Amino acid sequence: MFSVNLVEGAHFGAEPGESILQAALRTGNNLNYSCRTGRCSSCKCKLVSGATTAQHPELGLTDQEKADGWILSCVRTIDSDVTVEAQTLGAITLPTAKTVPCRVGEIVRLAPDVVQVFLRVPPSAQFDFLPGQYIDVIGPGGERRSYSLANAKADDRVLELQVRFVEGGMMSQYWFHQAKTNDLLRLHGPLGTFFLREAANADVYFLATGTGIAPVKAMLLSLLDLPADQHPRSVTVLWGGRALQDHYFDVSALPGKHVYIPVLSRPDAGWTGATGYVQDVLLGLNPDLDNAVVYACGSDAMIHSAQSLLANAGLSPKRFHSDAFVCSGTI
Repeated sequence: MFSVNLVEGAHFGAEPGESILQAALRTGNNLNYSCRTGRCSSCKCKLVSGATTAQHPELGLTDQEKADGWILSCVRTIDSDVTVEAQTLGAITLPTAKTVPCRVGEIVRLAPDVVQVFLRVPPSAQFDFLPGQYIDVIGPGGERRSYSLANAKADDRVLELQVRFVEGGMMSQYWFHQAKTNDLLRLHGPLGTFFLREAANADVYFLATGTGIAPVKAMLLSLLDLPADQHPRSVTVLWGGRALQDHYFDVSALPGKHVYIPVLSRPDAGWTGATGYVQDVLLGLNPDLDNAVVYACGSDAMIHSAQSLLANAGLSPKRFHSDAFVCSGTI
């Protein structure tokens, strides 16, 4: 067994064939992560010394990042003792991921290509999660797909998903054409490190595209439960879509104090709101980046663009959190 040493001081062992991320989570060292397949960059860390091997293509890294020594911990195994520079969650404890049964409750059509799915978990499951995390749903044929949770808590043991139709997708066919109330499925989670960090007196900006608004909704609702001295100074939500129908519910109607800016990239002639891309609209607001914390969820292209633009504008990488929606390798 080789050892992984984090620059900040922690160290842990990795079994043969075990990724750095798997070894970290197994030993209680919580690193940032999202897709677990090398397609996003949430688990990006820098190799300071030692040798590693990529078990899958690191599609979430640019050629320049690779040349500069960046790796993705979710797909890298180690060939020697290594030292890496990685962003950890500090004292934050993640709920333990587990596999539990669930039944399909109500399915509501929110848009022509989006359904709202409610899953019921049994009382014995004791399923806890942090608002913003996601789950893997295991379908009738064993297929597994990831979906963000859209509710802040599940005191009634009901979990809410917002699912977009993917042409040719096995689970899309199920959700849109086959699913019935009381269907028995399984889910595994909670997963991911996309959730609210310290927000007291900060200017919090949420960037979302498509169904990336689902975990944003969960985090917005979770703000209602914060003590007064932990509230942000301001909260702004920017939700991007191509056409008006892509904004399939009214974010401004959610409880709490926040500014909502819908953004369209291909608006009709009558549209008078913000146009273009959410990251550009955010920069156009001239935010105080020293006091800003950004949470971005949606397309990988949006997240990479937002991360680069905001970093170049002066936002600290530690104040940018993301969850990229990437297509499964076998839809």
